[in-house]
Amino acid sequence: MKSDLFEAPDYYHVDDLLTDEHKLVRSAAREWVKREVSPIIEDYAHKAEFPTQLIKGLANIGAFGPYIPIEYGGAGLDQISYGLIMQEIERGDSGVRSTASVQSSLVMYPIWKYGNEAQREKYLPKLANGEWMGCFGLTEPDHGSNPGNMVTNFKDKGDHYLLNGAKMWISNAPFAQVAVVWAKDENDRIHGLLVERGMEGFSTPETHNKWSLRASATGELIFDNVKIPKENLLPNKSGLGAPLGCLDSARYGIAWGAIGAAMDCYDTALRYSKERMQFGKPIGQFQLQQKKLAEMITEITKAQLLTWRLGVLRNEDKATSAQISMAKRNNVDMAIKIAREARQILGAMGITGEYSIMRHSMNLESVITYEGTHDIHLLITGLDITGLNAFK
Repeated sequence: MKSDLFEAPDYYHVDDLLTDEHKLVRSAAREWVKREVSPIIEDYAHKAEFPTQLIKGLANIGAFGPYIPIEYGGAGLDQISYGLIMQEIERGDSGVRSTASVQSSLVMYPIWKYGNEAQREKYLPKLANGEWMGCFGLTEPDHGSNPGNMVTNFKDKGDHYLLNGAKMWISNAPFAQVAVVWAKDENDRIHGLLVERGMEGFSTPETHNKWSLRASATGELIFDNVKIPKENLLPNKSGLGAPLGCLDSARYGIAWGAIGAAMDCYDTALRYSKERMQFGKPIGQFQLQQKKLAEMITEITKAQLLTWRLGVLRNEDKATSAQISMAKRNNVDMAIKIAREARQILGAMGITGEYSIMRHSMNLESVITYEGTHDIHLLITGLDITGLNAFK
């Protein structure tokens, strides 16, 4: 079982911008990842299996709804703490971070923000402690970047709703006890519904043959005349803005998480460059390798400052959706480029499971397109700065 030698880079002393609480939260997550995730994750990625034994540990480090108030089982932390937890988990594996992101931002967040008190009290404590896991149903087979055209729908049958349709590419679907599902009513208005495992007509077939996020459970949500109790409708927000608000929170977490993957690749490449000898000296002494490493740490540092500032804006409730899109797009793009350069520094060893780089590279191929593709986020920024809508 390999040891985790990771040392986090902090070239611009960004730690000076963090509080003692931020550092304690990050330290707890970092040590847990070193102890529980790193020793097993390559094996689970090879098996294409999510390590369910990590769920309790994720709950213990506050990874499920870190910013959810304490009275509902959350940790009551701020947005920077949430980001730092996601950074540390993705340093271990993007798939494990995806599980935590979905639970926090796509399941607990809408119940907290859009639900009523009875729904908060029923679901949030179970989700916070990992007793229940959740998933988020928005993407459909024919509607990804254009969720407003979804066909999943529900009809009012008097004492219940009748839900029909399908969702796909749903993280956590195979084992989730509750799904936050977005569907249109008879007036084509989008609402959130809480669908529980065991409801007749509700199934969650698993998606196989993935070459990315292999240690994450992905599936479909199938609704065949599912009877939904009326008290399971989220009452406090409807329309497309409701699920997009959840995606803002998730994309923010991804912006932090991608830094973790990039840090791990950089740290691995830096250490290897000092140990690997060629032509009588360590390869880190060659100019081209130093160029790669210097560019890596530059891009990581820029991303650290970008997300820290975004976290401050989130704490002040000032961050815009477009600002979050910029950070998600920039940081994932940064991470995937660093993974590719790090793999080159390691040469043939870079493709082996002895190192984390190839796994990060494969995972980031999903992260760069989920929760808004690289190109869609670019157009969100374009719309924001020009006022001209390229989507129409």
